[in-house]
Amino acid sequence: MTIRGAGALSVSLLAVLTQASACAPVKGPSSEAVERRAVEPEPPREETTPRVETPKAPASPAPAEPPRPKTVEPPRPKPPEPPRAKESAPPPPTTPARAPVLDLTSLENRLRETSAIGVFTKLSLKNQVDDLLERFRTFHEGRGGTTLAKLRESYDLLVLKVMSLLQDKDPALARDISTSRETLWNILADPAKFKNL
Repeated sequence: MTIRGAGALSVSLLAVLTQASACAPVKGPSSEAVERRAVEPEPPREETTPRVETPKAPASPAPAEPPRPKTVEPPRPKPPEPPRAKESAPPPPTTPARAPVLDLTSLENRLRETSAIGVFTKLSLKNQVDDLLERFRTFHEGRGGTTLAKLRESYDLLVLKVMSLLQDKDPALARDISTSRETLWNILADPAKFKNL
């Protein structure tokens, strides 16, 4: 290479360098910071998870107040009652009048007069009474072979029959017969009393 050629080459290099230096930006402190930022890796960003709002439970109603006990007023004292006039003592209970005891004659008359029994029933009862009296007569005479127990049974059945016929329409006579029942039996069962009939 000739000296001329080398000079031309150096001139052209200088021109390129000056152009390059003119185009290159002036580095200052801010450009260094930019370079550092470009070189240094940025710290990883924290991934923010989206907030999920949990549904709020409905507000429970306020507890009801317990019922207040009712205040019971104490009973008011009763005003004193005015003094009453002294009541007279109740009369002593009177004993009911004792039913009259019937004999056979009065019993026969009252049975004949009562309207509680029909005519045909009265005739039937009269025949039964006469039959019973005849059985007592033979018993007291020692005939017929009957016993006092059998006579008592026949007597009780006849008395109950008469009382059942009278109790609804003539209760007074039914009561008198019931009262006289034992008295009449004693007359019929005693041979001395029976002879005086």
